[in-house]
Amino acid sequence: MSDRPDSLADLRERTRAFAAARDWEQYHTPKNLAMALSVEVAELAEHFQWLPTGRPAELAEGQQAAIRHELADVLLYLVQIADKLGVDLHAAALEKIALNAVKYPSERR
Repeated sequence: MSDRPDSLADLRERTRAFAAARDWEQYHTPKNLAMALSVEVAELAEHFQWLPTGRPAELAEGQQAAIRHELADVLLYLVQIADKLGVDLHAAALEKIALNAVKYPSERR
């Protein structure tokens, strides 16, 4: 595993090991992972459907735990897709923040 247990690299290594131990790599194509990711995002969104704002005060304690688990599923599928496509998620996120800063400068509020 990675030197840092809180890193995306560590999650990548753990998801690789998890899939390998179950012989699931054959199913983990970018297409299949993207489809699974979209399902998990929908499951996350379902917790907020029909709430006035979705702020934490509107969520029952059980919902908060379920949302935490859905967020984890989304992250893990995202890490796996990035792994399959050779994308450094941290670098991609920094690149996107920089692009957004140009597209949406703070002076334009």
